[in-house]
Amino acid sequence: MGTLVTKEAPDFTAKAVMPDNSFADVTLSSYRGKYVILYFYPLDFTFVCPSEILAFNTKLEEFKKRNTEVLGVSVDSHYTHCAWRQTPVAKGGLGELGYPLVADLDKSIARAYDVLLNDSVALRGLFLIDKEGVVRHQVINDLPLGRNVDEALRMVDALQFTEQHGEVCPANWREGQEGMKPTAEGVAEYLSKKFAE
Repeated sequence: MGTLVTKEAPDFTAKAVMPDNSFADVTLSSYRGKYVILYFYPLDFTFVCPSEILAFNTKLEEFKKRNTEVLGVSVDSHYTHCAWRQTPVAKGGLGELGYPLVADLDKSIARAYDVLLNDSVALRGLFLIDKEGVVRHQVINDLPLGRNVDEALRMVDALQFTEQHGEVCPANWREGQEGMKPTAEGVAEYLSKKFAE
């Protein structure tokens, strides 16, 4: 599998179930000017998937505060997405969601993002797309391994920090911590504060 980082995110237009349970066409490039977390999950009505979808929903306001939209994608139809959303959480469903679930029944989006496994389902791919439509971060998990939504949020913070301050984000950086000047002196200064005895 290749990386899409530093490349323009493959555009698509596809049917989605919207927060009000209506069906609409969603076009990725229409989100230019905002950041986008685009994530793939294998299938509706499965096991790890609802925990991730609901975890993103729980943090949705945090993403929105950062001018970031969330889009979930699987190889199911928009009708299946709708049925799953109308199934109560207590019965393994999703209930109400504040962001679109995109249908990729022909698997073209999963193929374009190189996350399609055995021409069957999508791996757990996550892509952070900047305001210009460029992929700045991606992570792909195997099917049984759920993602960390807080880490996705941290990556949005890191990207926005570097854009605003012209500094880079060292290991384990979190919002509110200092960055590192991208120079030999900046590295030495940072390392001496964090790791020198």
